[in-house]
Amino acid sequence: MIDRISTRRQAFAKSGGAFALLALGHLLGRDAGANSPGNSSHPAEFPVRHHPPRVRRVIQLFMTGGASPMDTFDYKPELARLHGQMLGPKEKPEGFTAPAGAIMKSPFAFAQHGQSGRWVSSVFPEQAKLVDEMAFLMAMKTKTNVHGPGTYMMNSGFLLPGFPCMGAWISYALGNLTDNLPTFVVLPDERGLPYNQKGCFSAGFLPSTHEGVVIDTGAKVPIPDLQPDPSFAFASDAADHDGLALLKSIDQEHARRFPGDARLDARIASYELAARMQLSAPEAFDVSNESKQIQNAYGMHDAPTASFGRRCLLARRLVERGVRFVQVWSGPQGAVNNWDNHGDIPKDLPPMALSVDRPIAALLRDLKSRGLDDDTLVIWTTEFGRTPFAQASVGRDHNGGSFVTWLWGAGIKPGVAHGRSDDLGYQAVENETWCYDLHATILHLLGIDHTRLTVRQNGVDRRLTDVHGHVIHQILS
Repeated sequence: MIDRISTRRQAFAKSGGAFALLALGHLLGRDAGANSPGNSSHPAEFPVRHHPPRVRRVIQLFMTGGASPMDTFDYKPELARLHGQMLGPKEKPEGFTAPAGAIMKSPFAFAQHGQSGRWVSSVFPEQAKLVDEMAFLMAMKTKTNVHGPGTYMMNSGFLLPGFPCMGAWISYALGNLTDNLPTFVVLPDERGLPYNQKGCFSAGFLPSTHEGVVIDTGAKVPIPDLQPDPSFAFASDAADHDGLALLKSIDQEHARRFPGDARLDARIASYELAARMQLSAPEAFDVSNESKQIQNAYGMHDAPTASFGRRCLLARRLVERGVRFVQVWSGPQGAVNNWDNHGDIPKDLPPMALSVDRPIAALLRDLKSRGLDDDTLVIWTTEFGRTPFAQASVGRDHNGGSFVTWLWGAGIKPGVAHGRSDDLGYQAVENETWCYDLHATILHLLGIDHTRLTVRQNGVDRRLTDVHGHVIHQILS
């Protein structure tokens, strides 16, 4: 019977009628263009390895909105000396949301910590205790000071949409560590998605199996439809098994007739993964199994830290169970509840810092206590920095000239800093680094030469680092 069904679309039309047909059209149409002619539809030969890896899994902590460096990790005493003076550009630079105001000192006290003497603001008391385990990039730069393009650039290396993000490239190059959970998981802020929405987690022109799996940790059921609704008695395990078997047969027939349709391959893989996740995901996402001591360490029972703490704990549980790349976001897009502190740094930055500081410190300590620091890399970053000039009276505007990133874990030289911004924290002046260098370094730790991980797309050999990027050996052990 299956042999007489010409396409999967016809099979659904015959067996399920118009509604099934519309649903299938939506599923296939939603991915239209992702694997259009001229785009790559073939996965890499797993795994892509050019040298022995130091890292097997990665956790990226992304602060949405542009975390202010001179109020967190980049101490600038010159700002206090020049406070109130009009030393900024006379005309509003492109990308600024308002003309530059007077020089503004940080409203927060800084102190040196650890044997490295790293300066850290009072807004990060817990992370300050761990600076001797981190490596800081103090002169990060970007091509833009606009949120959308900046967020794309830090994730994909390009200012425009349509390019694979780092997590997708890693998934494509290395494949999964477990068959029961996704390779690339995204844990967005429970209040909303970041700038560019799901474009930040896109596989671009890579097969769509490599895009990030977004988990809404704020929902009552983070992963919907893993289990059947009890009100539908016919949705038994046997019926589920028979339905999947039929769907598999139809998919295989479609794949035989249309071997170049990578969208179908992605759908088959996603259905198979969903079936396996019915067994593994409920346990992986059930943090109630963690001890009260661990939950308290992440701040899960305190309102300011509960949300981000839960996501950090989930990140540890996921990498522990074989997820290769986990991205944890702090802040949604928009003018509030994130790191985009235009109006009032003294009022708006402390609650954001409070929400992440304790959970991040708990995550690092937890990973280390379990020996996961031997092969796990943690990255803290944002899309750009803030100006040393006030906006309004006590806010700061966007600044792509300098910001801070830190790395921790496998392969990282602890307690070091690379690069320097000018005395105001406005522009990187020494050993500047870009997303290309950060991405090249991460791939290097994973055993990949960033110049050799390429995919031909529309006649161009594309890569995560475009035509740029150098491994930052100064921060590697």
